[in-house]
Amino acid sequence: MSATEWADFFDHHAPVYDENCFTKNTLPEVDFLVEELALVPGRTVLDVGCGTGRHAVELARRGCRVTGIDLSRGMLEQARRRAESAGVVVDLRQGDATQFFVEQPFDAVICLCEGAFGLLGCGDDPIEQPLAILRRVVAALKPGGRCLFTVLSACAMIRRHTPADAANGVFDPHTMTEVSDCRPLGSSTGPITLRERGFVPTELRLLFSTVGLEVEHLWGGTAGNWGRRPLELDEMEIMVVARRPI
Repeated sequence: MSATEWADFFDHHAPVYDENCFTKNTLPEVDFLVEELALVPGRTVLDVGCGTGRHAVELARRGCRVTGIDLSRGMLEQARRRAESAGVVVDLRQGDATQFFVEQPFDAVICLCEGAFGLLGCGDDPIEQPLAILRRVVAALKPGGRCLFTVLSACAMIRRHTPADAANGVFDPHTMTEVSDCRPLGSSTGPITLRERGFVPTELRLLFSTVGLEVEHLWGGTAGNWGRRPLELDEMEIMVVARRPI
């Protein structure tokens, strides 16, 4: 199920990824993660789709033992440089979020800013891909362990798209997917066709419960505006906090 389109995109995009506006709130976001997931020093954390390591490295700075997994070599290289600069150790591994294995379960798992969940390859099934990720997350969590995701909101997708978008294949209302041809910032290559999947809250409860995760909270999760608050219809992301039962 490897999404090679996304690996290519992020390999090219990695050197300038941290210039995106949604990457500017790392410290308050990690404050939130530490409080919500009770991440005291020594706790083990798995960051699925860790990207350039901005959350993973900051959690390591605060005493957590962090492993990061990402599909993109380019993003992992940026994460390694960030960890070296911060003087911390993060176990960084290249891997597919639908297929990874870990040797020991973790106290907590995070998957943030569409790091993997809902980033579909051209051949990926829009239901099986997120389920495959969630099955891996369950296997990676200790009993009683908790996970926190931020995922694209299908509510916002529906509200901004038109019937013409559906007719032209830009937005598929059956699968809640957007299709775009993107040229990575800083790249001289041609555009890459990408598929992004949005979710509605009831569907998220169903997907998480299907693999045995108990959803504790569904909040507004747009980058830069995290909080324990209701989802707004036009915001980009939903936050899911869930727990593996004991």
